[in-house]
Amino acid sequence: MKDEIFKESPKKQFEFDKNVASVFDDMINRSVPFYKENLELCAKLIAKIANDGAKVCDLGCSSANFLIFLASLRKDFSFFGVDNSLPMLEIAKSKANAYGLNIEFIEGNLCEFDFFSSDVFIANYTLQFIRPPKRQELVNQIHKNLNENGIFIMSEKILFEDAFLSKNVIEIYADYKQSQGYSKFEIAAKREALENVLIPYSEKENISMLKNAGFKKIESIFKWANFESFIAFK
Repeated sequence: MKDEIFKESPKKQFEFDKNVASVFDDMINRSVPFYKENLELCAKLIAKIANDGAKVCDLGCSSANFLIFLASLRKDFSFFGVDNSLPMLEIAKSKANAYGLNIEFIEGNLCEFDFFSSDVFIANYTLQFIRPPKRQELVNQIHKNLNENGIFIMSEKILFEDAFLSKNVIEIYADYKQSQGYSKFEIAAKREALENVLIPYSEKENISMLKNAGFKKIESIFKWANFESFIAFK
């Protein structure tokens, strides 16, 4: 379905409810630049460097796009997807079943989640929705529950520290969304709905958060304007 949620003024803050879940794939493909290419890059990297039989857990798995693509590359991995949105998980399960994939989906709030040991954790555009006072502790839990030499990949919308650069990048991003068919009204309405819901960090803040959790090696593997992906090794 096509994302037309913000053709009218938002009546509430943004949340991953049934309405958003029903158009999520269209929304994220049109809202996040190079979403498909970045997803495939991260999945191919995991497929190449993770141990045989790796346990992979996607935190904030949404409609399971990442897990489904990774499963097409590595049949020997075991896959888990966690999300706090039941409507999103229902779509994820339906898609996984359609592909004949064995993915275990778990409904849960990440800040209260009973983590289990994994070789790989993924958080694509997830941490930005976690309240800042709770974000570091969540990353600490991710590090704690990674097996030795484990891998964590996270993708985030980021802030620029320089105000002049930030203003111009935001304008370029708005132009990008218009090129994807969103009107200026829809862009403004979504921004209003996301205010105080999506709270991005700067590149430096994200790296510091990973270092504070104990990750020993951190690299940026993708960046387009105010979107960036990081890989961190335990």
